[in-house]
Amino acid sequence: MSVAPKTRYKSVSDLEQAGLLPGGCSSHDYADLAQRYAIGVNAQIEATIADRADLLADPVGRQYIPSPAELRTLPEELGDPTGDDAHSPVKGIVHRYPDRVLLKISNICAVYCRYCFRREMVGPGQEAFTDSDLEAALAYIEATPGIWEVILTGGDPLVLSARRLESVLTRLNRISHVQVVRIHSRVPVAGPQRITETVCSVIKDSTKPVFVVVHINHAQEITPEVEAAFAHLRAAGCSLLSQSVLLKGVNDDPAVLEALFRRLITLHVKPYYLHHPDLAPGTGHFRVEIETGRAIMRALQGRLSGICLPRYVLDIPGGFGKVPVEHPYAIQAAPGRYIVEDIDGALHSYPPVKSGGDGHG
Repeated sequence: MSVAPKTRYKSVSDLEQAGLLPGGCSSHDYADLAQRYAIGVNAQIEATIADRADLLADPVGRQYIPSPAELRTLPEELGDPTGDDAHSPVKGIVHRYPDRVLLKISNICAVYCRYCFRREMVGPGQEAFTDSDLEAALAYIEATPGIWEVILTGGDPLVLSARRLESVLTRLNRISHVQVVRIHSRVPVAGPQRITETVCSVIKDSTKPVFVVVHINHAQEITPEVEAAFAHLRAAGCSLLSQSVLLKGVNDDPAVLEALFRRLITLHVKPYYLHHPDLAPGTGHFRVEIETGRAIMRALQGRLSGICLPRYVLDIPGGFGKVPVEHPYAIQAAPGRYIVEDIDGALHSYPPVKSGGDGHG
């Protein structure tokens, strides 16, 4: 009797049997890595890997296939690189900004990205987020009237059952000062089959506006199934945004990001953030210099419609928040006067300096 192929690979052994370990490597090479970080690749991801001969050079494979480079931890790398813990008044809540909170309602994901900034906090074996934890988190939101927006994150909130998601949205809908709900998820791209009619019905029933921010880094990830998931979410009344991480060997090229952002806009997904990679342990092989990111965004400025351009941002280590780190186009030369750079690199005075006379004929 034939054995059905796996639809999810959760261990080094699974990857090895599927031919999804880089050439020249064996499961023995990965023993320490598997002990430290979660592994998760599914059939959707496998189908979008184009270069099976060089998995770590493929822009999708590089995001999901573990590499021994992950065992190299640099001195500047941090277990909590964005400083979530410093702003967590109760378990599951991160309250870094006055008007919004993160609600981490899951600590598992459909797949596990190798550059994840929460890689030491998610995956099998992590402490579960219990019903009592959820109650305490919701009570905090109810008792804090300054909270205007709740961002569901994790892990991945869309790995939860439709019933669990419905219960959370129902509670949030009852909190008058919460006006907007945002859902950050990899699922529409990495597990689009999970965007079921039931899930969409739950989202559609929300009395608050729901924004779904999909995580996607390369146009190669967009399949007909992903397009259908986006369409289902739009039909459920969601506004769709995207966030990407600037990753060496994946998308650190203006042409690659141009293709991604243009494709997303045609699918009614607004590029929202391009994140500079965080200082998560074992991710140094993914990081680029901020100047590299600035040069890429400068190349895209003017070449792409403004609706295609995300903000290039850095999450300051230690919990100090997210800030734009794009190229400064306007520099103050004197009070009320600026030197402004155009999209071709030429410099101009603002206000313009008159060539002479008083302006009257």
